[in-house]
Amino acid sequence: MDVLGVDACGKQGWVGIRLTDGAYAGSLVDLRLERLIERAGEVDAVAVDMPLGLVERGWRAADLAARALLGVRRSSVFPVAPRVAWEEQDYTAAAGRCQELTGSRLSRQAWALRPKLLEARACWLADERIHEVHPEVSFYALADEVPLAYAKKTWRGQNLRRSLLAAAGLVLPDELGEADRIPVDDVLDAAVAAWSANRIVLGTANRVPEVPEPDAEGRLVEIRY
Repeated sequence: MDVLGVDACGKQGWVGIRLTDGAYAGSLVDLRLERLIERAGEVDAVAVDMPLGLVERGWRAADLAARALLGVRRSSVFPVAPRVAWEEQDYTAAAGRCQELTGSRLSRQAWALRPKLLEARACWLADERIHEVHPEVSFYALADEVPLAYAKKTWRGQNLRRSLLAAAGLVLPDELGEADRIPVDDVLDAAVAAWSANRIVLGTANRVPEVPEPDAEGRLVEIRY
């Protein structure tokens, strides 16, 4: 069984960690998500750390439920604006649409994700193997449903995350190949996304919310873990 976990990594595009039967099987880096997935070959599931499903009005129930799980790590999940806000071409218009549909404005931090969000959403709509995950929710599950005490960019946080992955059988080698040049937190996020992808294929993954909302295109708006 082969799966792929993917995280966005700034100007370098996307980083992917591939697993075979739950064990590390290589890394990939590509500017385009579609090309990265193609290069991964035949995989049973792809888990991507990026909002994929979008609702028409209000905040996504998936984000609100994920924040409720995460306690001290809740700020790592930002509320995702309704679909029409992402169709705007500039931040001011998008923030206004978000205010109209949710009662709050879209943050500039969230708006900065727009190109990758739309890229990932297009892939998701075309490929049923692709699922949305959130690394902190996946690490929460990996840690026996306890929010991690240390942030992912800290020394203790990164060591804790790597140790949790190793205990689950996902041992990241010191030399990763293509991902050697990618920031550590992005690699760890891609790795735990792959761990969740493996659970999805096995049928042991959970989801938030318990009852997903519908996306405008007919798929479910949910975070798998």
